[in-house]
This record gives sequence, structure tokens and C-alpha cells, in this order.
Amino acid sequence: MSRHSPEITHLSKIDPVMKRVIAEVGPYALALRVGRSPFESLARAIAYQQLHGKAAESILKRFIALFPRRRFPRPAEVLATTSEIIRSSGFSHAKIAALRDLAAKAIDGTVPTSRVIRLLDDEAIVERLTEVRGIGRWTVEMLLIFHLGRPDVLPVDDFGLRDGFRIAYGLAEMPTPKEVWRYGERWKPYRTAAAWYLWRASEGAKVIRPARPIVKKPAKRASNG
Repeated sequence: MSRHSPEITHLSKIDPVMKRVIAEVGPYALALRVGRSPFESLARAIAYQQLHGKAAESILKRFIALFPRRRFPRPAEVLATTSEIIRSSGFSHAKIAALRDLAAKAIDGTVPTSRVIRLLDDEAIVERLTEVRGIGRWTVEMLLIFHLGRPDVLPVDDFGLRDGFRIAYGLAEMPTPKEVWRYGERWKPYRTAAAWYLWRASEGAKVIRPARPIVKKPAKRASNG
């Protein structure tokens, strides 16, 4: 996106610290992961939970290889496969239970299809998808941002985001999710872009200059003379 995109224009106008971060990072460039159904996106998210990226990717490759006719298995195929076979790909018993629950909820409609999910607002999506075993709000917020491209999502439970806020705003301690949420109200309706810039601030801690702390000048004492 250009430096004159609506996201950059709004954030720069409303928040001088964000304006400085934008100037140092450059244009907003959120990369979307298109072409995946909600079921596939969440199945992949389950695989990555509490694992390093390479380990999770290896497990996913072995899992997908169990279904050679598909680019990615369908919910019914997952349910029709025994836990022992899925376990052979490297999934833990807890994750297999989560995958099965995800597949069952995709079949009964709790997990919407790609067409239906685009008709739902953000909170409706969060409410429905967090019914799946092992899926929390943060996971759904990542789907909203990186798969659906929703413009106004602020995942305040994300460590990297809060770390970026700490760096950009020159805080001595890590802010709480509530503090970031409260401050982030001013970024509406482009909180996704603000989150993206905070992630960049966290990743480039040595590049982003922290905001100077505000020091109030002491009031002048009244003269007795």
C-alpha cells in the first residue's frame, strides 16, 4: 500500500507515535494467506500450537500425505481416519481430539464455510470458532487478520504486539492487554494496521526509536518577596 493509504493517513493523523513508527517502517504491507477454508486454517493452527515452525510443518506434511488425493483433507475424511493413523503423523492425542472436534463442527456448520464466514462480523466469527476444542480468541484473531483481511482487529493478548507497543511508546514495563485495548480505541477502524506496525516495532527493536517519556515541568513556586 502507498504512504497515502487510508490506514496510514488515519493512524498518522490520530497518533504522533504511530506516525513516527510508520515513517521508520514504511508502507503498510499486510500479506494475506488466501485460498484456505476456515477448516484448513484452524487445522493448521492446531498443528502449530506450542511447537516451533519447522516441527509443525513436518507434522502437517505427514498428515496431509495421509490423504494423497487431496491438497488438504476434508472434515469427513478426518473423522473417518483412526486416531492411530493420525497419531503416526506426529499429532499428540490432545491435538487429535481438537482436530476431530474441528472436523465435527465443520460438518455441523459451527465452523462456517469460506462463503458463509465472509458474511459474518468479527465477533460472530470469534464466538462460533472458539466453540472448537483448543481454539481460543487469539487463534481466531489471526484468522481474521491474515486469512480474511479484516481491517479492525487488535489482538491484545499477543506478546509481540504488546512488546512492540512497549518499545514504540517508550514504556519501562510490558503493558497489559487492557491498557493496549484502551489506548487502541483511537486507532479504529484500522486497528489491524496498527497491530501490523506494532509487530514490526517488536521485530525491529534496534531500529524503532522509542517515544520520549513525557516529563512535566515543576510548577514555579510563588515568590514571598
